[in-house]
Amino acid sequence: MAIQQDVLEAFEQQFGTSAEILVQSPGRVNLIGEHTDYNDGFVLPMAINRAIWIALQPVTGSEVTAYSLAFDETQTFDLSDLSHTDAGWIEYVKGVAAKLQEAGHQLTDWQGVIGSDIPMGAGLSSSAAIELATAQAFAAISDIPWQPKEMALLSQKAENEWVGMKSGIMDQMISAVGETGHALLIDCRSLDTQSVPLPDGTVVVVLDTSTRRGLVDSKYNERREQCEQVAAYFGVPALRDVSLEAFQARQHELEDLSRMRARHVITENDRTLDAAEAMRKGDAVKLGELMNASHVSMRDDFEISTVELDRMVECAQGQEGCYGARMTGGGFGGSAVALVQTEEVEQFVEETRQCYEEKTGLEASIYISEASAGTSYIREW
Repeated sequence: MAIQQDVLEAFEQQFGTSAEILVQSPGRVNLIGEHTDYNDGFVLPMAINRAIWIALQPVTGSEVTAYSLAFDETQTFDLSDLSHTDAGWIEYVKGVAAKLQEAGHQLTDWQGVIGSDIPMGAGLSSSAAIELATAQAFAAISDIPWQPKEMALLSQKAENEWVGMKSGIMDQMISAVGETGHALLIDCRSLDTQSVPLPDGTVVVVLDTSTRRGLVDSKYNERREQCEQVAAYFGVPALRDVSLEAFQARQHELEDLSRMRARHVITENDRTLDAAEAMRKGDAVKLGELMNASHVSMRDDFEISTVELDRMVECAQGQEGCYGARMTGGGFGGSAVALVQTEEVEQFVEETRQCYEEKTGLEASIYISEASAGTSYIREW
């Protein structure tokens, strides 16, 4: 774990002593179920073997001091005087601290080093990972019982209310409760989860287009508002409560844009449930077909894909051994995800990379991903 060692060594360099505590929180890739979480629907992500790591130690009568390896800078803040200052990456840490305090938790100051091998802006949820890693860091030194779902909800509040990104609960939940070797079907209303195994003989491949997005500045929040407007029109709390039959019976009443947005969410919920069932049966072909259909829906109805994402998906789908591929994450840039036969994966990676570069002139970063455990406090290293 090179990044783990980098963080521990950087702590010694920054603070002249060894870290007392080490925590990690993984990124995620979503196999299917995009923009359904804030519609109280279903998602099917898995935590991946890339994570945010924080090495830290408690301090007394001081500020929280955090050094970021990625940005090569130190930021500090006072827990007794928290304010949003648009200071970049540290706002995620401050936001979690603020929400923990609002929930009644007494927090201890700390100094630490933050490092990551999750590519930022790639749609792999580095923001949720730093939020959950921060929550785990505060919990570890402040004697706060670690309750993953509660911490996921508090971290989501930090994202929504402090950072200003109106995301659903999926990213924080999977970072908090991910399971080794399994994806999780998450009901984003009840927060119930079901472990779902990948079909035998398959691997998940993350395809980073090398294009970046800033979701706070994108049309993500606009998509959420559009969905909420359609739900209100149907007189229900969320689009999760509109069946495909009910939608089809009244879709002619909607404006074109509203109809497209709602159709994506409603059909995506159905695809996600069908995908979980296909995985339980070990049906890689069906799962791949559902992933392909999901991409079309995101491209045409929800309009969150890009030229680069479309080219990447086309390149992946055209390779031997690829069952299906789709963009993943919030959209407007970032990554795609593919389900690939294990024995074909090396050739798949090389030919997809070459195809994408020929079509776009961009160099892709491609990761073979393993389903990993969620946020944890590392007690020995």
